[in-house]
Amino acid sequence: MARFPRPARLAGYALLLGFALLYALPFLVQLSTSFKTDPEAASHPLSLLPQAPTTAVFDKLSGSGEAGSVPFMRWLGNSTLVTVVVTLGRVLFDSAAGYALARLRFRGRVVLTAFLIAVMAVPPVVLLIPKFLVLNTLGIFDSYTGMIVPLLFDAAGIFIMKQFFESIPREVEEAARIDGAGVGRIFWYVVLPMSRPALITVTLLSFQGSWNEFTHFLVSTQSSDYETLTTGLARFVSGGLGQGTQYPLKLGAALLSTIPVAVLFFCFQRHFIRGANAGSVKE
Repeated sequence: MARFPRPARLAGYALLLGFALLYALPFLVQLSTSFKTDPEAASHPLSLLPQAPTTAVFDKLSGSGEAGSVPFMRWLGNSTLVTVVVTLGRVLFDSAAGYALARLRFRGRVVLTAFLIAVMAVPPVVLLIPKFLVLNTLGIFDSYTGMIVPLLFDAAGIFIMKQFFESIPREVEEAARIDGAGVGRIFWYVVLPMSRPALITVTLLSFQGSWNEFTHFLVSTQSSDYETLTTGLARFVSGGLGQGTQYPLKLGAALLSTIPVAVLFFCFQRHFIRGANAGSVKE
């Protein structure tokens, strides 16, 4: 393979570094502003070094500082509850559905696979009004049930698991079947342990998707008791929780809400990339 001359490679690295810094700048400003006071944030909004760093914002958000009108801990609790339940449910249901489509032979299997791909092509915004009508008709609007149940199944997760299961040699399952294992035991004790990269991928996608979900919670809840980080921060930024800019408080809350997803991704990014590519090349 031909290599580019050294000056061209250095120029390419410099260009990539410039783009990386450009994309990182908003996050650096967010981090810096979180440690500023309101007057400093208003007078020097883009400075990366606070003149008088303070943790008053985080004390206020945690409830240990000055009493405020931002119920951040309630938002955090709702987001954590919904995210944990949805992630566990998606991993279980997506893997079971993916295995059924990949290995079981039943009437309508091809049609279900085509329907699964078609669902992935539908823009989520199209389903907002039908979703609200269904939740309201079933009597689970403005409840944890209405927030969680519609998110327990994910077409993309099922497709990822299906593709990975199809890449596993059938001889492994045939050997287990000869030993007397049924479909359930083969799935749970043989195939599922071999699917660690795909399971980690689905777990990360499910956690990120449910943690950052906004439109579904917007149409499935009405009471402030069920607000999550996304809906609560949206109302806060729009001025629904007080007057003034409050840039440090807003950016501090947004910073805290991004930490869990960022930590999970950096810890498992190697498995995430491997699982995302699994099944794309077949022998």
